[in-house]
Amino acid sequence: MAEPAASSESYSGMAGLAVSLRGVTKVYDNGVNALGPLDLDVRKGELVSLLGPSGCGKSTALRLIAGLNAPTSGSVRVSRGVGQSRAGHSIGFVFQEPTLMPWTSVRENVRLPLKLSHAPTAEANARVGDALIQAGLAEFAEAYPRELSGGMKMRVSLARALVTDPDILLMDEPFAALDEITRFRLNNDLLSLWRNLRKTVIFVTHSVFESVYLSQRVVVMTPRPGRLSAEIRIDAPERGEEFRTSAEYAAYCREVSHALAPLQSGQPGS
Repeated sequence: MAEPAASSESYSGMAGLAVSLRGVTKVYDNGVNALGPLDLDVRKGELVSLLGPSGCGKSTALRLIAGLNAPTSGSVRVSRGVGQSRAGHSIGFVFQEPTLMPWTSVRENVRLPLKLSHAPTAEANARVGDALIQAGLAEFAEAYPRELSGGMKMRVSLARALVTDPDILLMDEPFAALDEITRFRLNNDLLSLWRNLRKTVIFVTHSVFESVYLSQRVVVMTPRPGRLSAEIRIDAPERGEEFRTSAEYAAYCREVSHALAPLQSGQPGS
């Protein structure tokens, strides 16, 4: 039987969906069966976390959504919303490592996507200024990466993803290497940005606590090849220190941990 054709496309009318994956698989050239079949819908304006064991295909799924890789089979559909920037970017990507250019300033690192798309100078200046303010970097615009802490470098990476005003923000464990205090602060800043800008955010993490704190929905994935194992909706409209220390937060963390536990031992739940 012939394998279904793979596709990765953008659509203008997806009935409220920002991303839709159907029967998506990914087998790499070295034979590693990384993903799927995976079915996943993410609504416009939703903040969703992908959680699962190491190597389960979370980052692979992000790269397929971003169009950086093509699926082996199945379809990846990404909505092109009215908020898409004139530069043609509908997706912003924040990688685990900031990957900044060490020889130039914060401002010029943030400007890079606009320079590559040949955005007009006046428009680029305005967008860079807005992105620096959104990421809390206005005072550090002329600093160089060597002068910044790990948390500040990640803010630069976030500003660089925001500068094109994308509809969808993909974040691949961006805070994993940071100390707990910095991570908590950036979690709060991300929630504030999300509330203000209402971007669709898909956030990859290995942390149960981070996924519950940030997300409207936690998607738990099986060990490789990654498939959807469970979805837990987090119905907590107000996020902050009161929520982080509440019994409600602890209960959600237990629920997500219980969904994840059998997968850690390589025994997918039913």
